[in-house]
Formats: sequence, structure tokens, C-alpha cells
Amino acid sequence: MGHQSVRLVEARIPHQMSMRGASVRPEVRRVRKALRVLAVENETEVAKELVRDLWRHGYQAESVPTGAQALQQYRNADLLLVDLDLPDLDGVELCRSIRAVCDVPIIVVTARDSEVDRVLSLRAGSDDYVAKPYSLAELIARIEAVMRRALRQPAAPDEAITVGSLGIDPRAREIRLDGRHIDVTRKEFDLLYLLASRPGIVVTRKQIMAQVWRDSRSEPGRTIDTHVSSLRSKLGSSSWIITARGVGFRLGHA
Repeated sequence: MGHQSVRLVEARIPHQMSMRGASVRPEVRRVRKALRVLAVENETEVAKELVRDLWRHGYQAESVPTGAQALQQYRNADLLLVDLDLPDLDGVELCRSIRAVCDVPIIVVTARDSEVDRVLSLRAGSDDYVAKPYSLAELIARIEAVMRRALRQPAAPDEAITVGSLGIDPRAREIRLDGRHIDVTRKEFDLLYLLASRPGIVVTRKQIMAQVWRDSRSEPGRTIDTHVSSLRSKLGSSSWIITARGVGFRLGHA
């Protein structure tokens, strides 16, 4: 009986594995086909090979050779792959410019592999850093990991908050100032709501990283400052967000 039961289990394993494959793989392909990747790469042959490989793995990929073209097209992409060595704009500056106005995931893919370049890129807003030469399998895995983090949103609170003329509606993900709609990115909304939900309290940079960026391990860099600066500009006054130097930020008023 013991031998028969072992053979029965062994006979079932391939069937179970094939069933799992049949139910999971089509879903993965659908997700990848919906993902639009923009590669910012100035070496023509490298760009062609990268785009071809990404299409072969189910991504909708295209490339541009300059930072200027990337700034024109990044809003049409779900993820950016950015080389640092561009002919018209350093890739770090490109990351910083895009991150100031948009939360699109960015992976730096470059031959520059120094610690300084890695730190500067991450502080400028990139979500990951891949040094050339790399394997395609590693790049695909990093794309998937970055997209998982980007899509893993914290549960939205229900309570709307009003502070003077500023209204924040978490259900509609909408900010209004004097009745006027303020267009903000996802991270800008989460940051402002976090500050508004703790009136009079300084929220530390570590707390902001943990609750807005879901990252409790990394050292807070310029990313927070960039988002705060953008919010102040959109709200029309720096007094809406008060800096507690060396600690964090709290909500103010106009």
C-alpha cells in the first residue's frame, strides 16, 4: 500500500504542475503586454537589441536616443530604462527632472558602475540600478520587482481632510485649493495626505520613506525634498509644508 500511494502521488505531480502553469502563465503574459517600456539609450545597436529582447518577452518597448526626447515621451510609458551617458543631458539630471513631476518607475541601465553614480542616481529618483554588461534575465527580474513595488499601494484611508482652503479627498485621490483642482502625482498625494493627517506633528524623513515609499531601510535622500518642492510650487506657497530642519516636515497653512 505504501508503494502504491507513492506512485499515485508521483503520477499526480506533473498534472498539478501543468495546471499551475496553465492558470498562471497567461496572466503574466497579459500583464507584460500591457507594460510600456521606454528605453533611453543613445547607442543605436544596443537600443535595437534591447527593444527586440523586450518585445520578445512580451513588453511594448521603444527607444529614444536623447534626454530631450525622453522628456517628451516619458508620460506614455509605464517604466523607463535610462542610460546615464546621453548626448544632450546627463542621465542623473533626466531622472531628477522626471521624478520632480511624475512617479513613473525608473531603472538606470548604464556602463557607469561606481558607487557615486549609483548613489546619485538613486537619490535623483531612480528605483533601481543595473550595470552593463547585464543578463537579460536579470533585467527582466528587476523590471518585475520594480513594478511589483510600484503597484503595491497602501490601503487608502477614507477620511477627507480640510485645512483652511485646502481639501484632500483620499477616495477620489483629489486635492483642491480654494475650490480649484490641483494636479499632483501619486506620491505627492500620499505625502501631503500623510502630513495633513498629523496636524501640528513633524513627520520624520524615515517615517515618510516608510509610509509613502514603503521603504524603511534606505536612507532618505533628495527624493523627499524634490516632492516637497513640487508640492509647494503647485500649492502656490512654501508655507503649506514647513521644514523641521534635520528632522522632517509638518503641514502648515497659507
